[in-house]
Amino acid sequence: MTQRTAGWRGRGLPASEELRNNGVVKNVGEAPQEELATGERSTRNRVARSILDHGPSTVTDLAGRLGLTQAAVRRHLDALVADVVVEAREQRVYGARTRGRPAKVFALTDCGRDAFDQSYDKLAADALRWIAQREGGDEAVVAFARDRMAAQAVAYSKVVEAAAPEDRAEALAKALSVDGYAATARSAPVGEQLCQHHCPVAHVAEQFPQLCEAETELFSQLLGTHVQRLATIAHGDGVCTTFIPKISKTTSDTSASTAGRNPA
Repeated sequence: MTQRTAGWRGRGLPASEELRNNGVVKNVGEAPQEELATGERSTRNRVARSILDHGPSTVTDLAGRLGLTQAAVRRHLDALVADVVVEAREQRVYGARTRGRPAKVFALTDCGRDAFDQSYDKLAADALRWIAQREGGDEAVVAFARDRMAAQAVAYSKVVEAAAPEDRAEALAKALSVDGYAATARSAPVGEQLCQHHCPVAHVAEQFPQLCEAETELFSQLLGTHVQRLATIAHGDGVCTTFIPKISKTTSDTSASTAGRNPA
């Protein structure tokens, strides 16, 4: 999850499987018990979905389409605005403007639009499959994965290099978290473990493990030591876990080409 979406958890939006079946909003947290009991969560999703389907809408428009009172619609809109799912705008007027203030309409924000099921994973997988078929098979995919990580390495390297050697795993975890990986670093008996609790490309990496392997190579380059990938979300594990041994004279000279491979 991106940082942008992290702020609107817990407002009663449905669980991912339920939402996927209904074509509504993806999982963003659990609803309070009173919302579950009264159907507030489901109604709130209907309000957001109606705006997606029909575009920016007034309270009157929404009440008419959904069979709700305007007071009920306003209550749900207040919650959606607080969660940055929708925003209030001044209605555009085409032609001569009449007297009085234009009606207020409510539109989905980028955050709200991103919460609906998208086809980005399928598009990315299809693109990589096309690259593999047309541009050189596995080697082409590997080249793409490494080039993608090289672009991220520019920002990550500045953060890691600015940290003391013993703090570099933690610095890398913070940099990864900014990009939505929810990463942490913790001590292990003979080193450290870098844990990524979320992977934005997990569904694509499940089909193309080259993405995980390129990421592991990048970690090795950034940290200046051989690292080993112990688990990945793409392979069904709960967390992507990378082992980072204590840096010594032996490991500090290890090249990135020997970085631990993604487990099969």
